[in-house]
Amino acid sequence: MGTVPTDVEGQAADPWRGPAGPAAPGRVIDLRGERAAPVELRYALGDLLVVSGLPGSGKSTLIRRAVAALDGRGTPIVCVDSQDSRDRFERRTPPWLPYGLYRPLVRLVHFAALRRALRSGASVVVHDCGQRGWVRRWLVRDARRRGAAVHVLLLAVDAGTALAGQAARGRTVPPRVFARHRRAMGALVGRVTAGRVPPGVSSAALLDRASARAVRVIAFG
Repeated sequence: MGTVPTDVEGQAADPWRGPAGPAAPGRVIDLRGERAAPVELRYALGDLLVVSGLPGSGKSTLIRRAVAALDGRGTPIVCVDSQDSRDRFERRTPPWLPYGLYRPLVRLVHFAALRRALRSGASVVVHDCGQRGWVRRWLVRDARRRGAAVHVLLLAVDAGTALAGQAARGRTVPPRVFARHRRAMGALVGRVTAGRVPPGVSSAALLDRASARAVRVIAFG
């Protein structure tokens, strides 16, 4: 079972959460609007963290900036980011080739990497658009099999912020695809805001852009 987020001094980041310690199953932690103190997100060894948000919301940036290199055992934390798979393909394909033609291969490589990560027994961070509920169900089944827990970290940003993020990285999502992402993420954020975590998930945390910048470390152990 993971622990609740704490600030860098090890104190609870706000009074209602109580002291840092094991998080109760189904715990929802809303960090939106918190700007004062740096925040540390810490989970148990071997747990799985799913980072979800709209395309352009800053998932990859947060993972690369904040996830620790090693967990409490000194074992590398495995980060599985679909963007990494896409970048590897794009470096090897001509620029005129549309992404849509090789998207299925990118997804295949991404899910193969995720399968390897789950089999490793490592602490795992997964980049997820939030659109595919079956991915979370897969993670929950695997975590249950090996006695670990799944946690969700939601970057709850508005569509305008996400579109600006896409423009900044020079890679936009087609409007129809983005609309599907908005519907899926809207439903997920609404559910978690109401205090209901996805089935089988042990805890969920909500971040906006400001609180995401305040996250200094994502660690396990």
